[in-house]
Amino acid sequence: MRFVAKIGVVSALAVLTWPAVSLTAEMRGVTPTEIKIGQTMPYSGPVSAFGALGKGEVGYFKMLNERGGINGRKVNLISLDDGYAPPKTVEQTRRLVESDEVALIFSSIGTAHNTATAKYLQSKNVPQLFIGSGASKFADIAQYPQATLGVQAPFRYEARLYVRYALAKNPDAKFAVISQNDDFGRDYLLGLKDALGEKYDSLVTAATYEVQDPTIDSQIVKLKASGADVFVIAASPKFAAQSIRKAFEIGWRPMTFLSNVAVWISTVMEPAGLDAGVGIVSTAYVKDPDDPAWKDDAGVKGWREFMIKYVPEADLHDTNYVNSYNSAMALEHVLKACGDDLSTENILKQAYAIKDLELPMLLPGIKVNTSPTDHIPVDQMQFMRFNGKTWERFGELQTGN
Repeated sequence: MRFVAKIGVVSALAVLTWPAVSLTAEMRGVTPTEIKIGQTMPYSGPVSAFGALGKGEVGYFKMLNERGGINGRKVNLISLDDGYAPPKTVEQTRRLVESDEVALIFSSIGTAHNTATAKYLQSKNVPQLFIGSGASKFADIAQYPQATLGVQAPFRYEARLYVRYALAKNPDAKFAVISQNDDFGRDYLLGLKDALGEKYDSLVTAATYEVQDPTIDSQIVKLKASGADVFVIAASPKFAAQSIRKAFEIGWRPMTFLSNVAVWISTVMEPAGLDAGVGIVSTAYVKDPDDPAWKDDAGVKGWREFMIKYVPEADLHDTNYVNSYNSAMALEHVLKACGDDLSTENILKQAYAIKDLELPMLLPGIKVNTSPTDHIPVDQMQFMRFNGKTWERFGELQTGN
């Protein structure tokens, strides 16, 4: 599947007005009328629900192009399907760089997938911006000097908050964790280790799954048998729904925390059974359009208008489209700041110089900030609890930093 935000034909006049930029600055993927960018998305495969992110981002740049683009250039977003398979991600990323000659890779989904392409992109001097992952490893500037996390708080920070919350309620709590057997799942385990320290081995029982597994019922039964009274679900939507449902069916009622990548009503809570999810705690960093608190909010109204016009086939209850809106806005900010210098060096310079950027679909008080030594755009979250119909936020903004 190939989604493309198309542009017009380069005119002779545009060629004559090519901006004066240093001849030593490579502006790959840039013409007088176009900025070409690329991404990979799981439009097929076990987590195809996340394909909504790519569809929303393509829609956003279509809207932006209709309004004149960025500094006179249209954004040509080439979005390719990788089926959520890292070897396919590598293949498609090579195509984007070597055939399509994109200026940068934007918002590609998956921790293992972005890890698999990082060294290649570094060797080609291609920025890897607003990665579709909350894995804290991408904040390691030594390993990933040309990358930024997505517009979301890191998974590791999220896990730390869950431990702190659970221990405040029950200092003797024991933890059970179901996690995806890759860097995505391991980041949550690292967060638990950070918060529990030397007690981790005695307090945590962990089980994993592979993305190809048809079911994880046996793992949930095993975790219940551990006697844990806290259950952390570090899973993608399909397996999160299975975890919630199975725990409910076998009568296990621990304090439950759900990864904030899997809080969607239509793809997780409803398939799991709304009653089964009552009381589950997660975290939010974006506005939920279904929350009555935002009924008259200008940011949510603007998002709805965008969705209806530019992604008309989408499920408006799927908050993945909110994340895509925020990510596209963040990249728009970076590209605008670049002006006519769209060299790799300047793109990275602007990506690492975001100051207090407020996005209309982030929760109030959360701002995007980066610097040359901080590649984590967002590090704050707010707790929320599922009431059987929707998520209710509570408490103040928290950071797991």
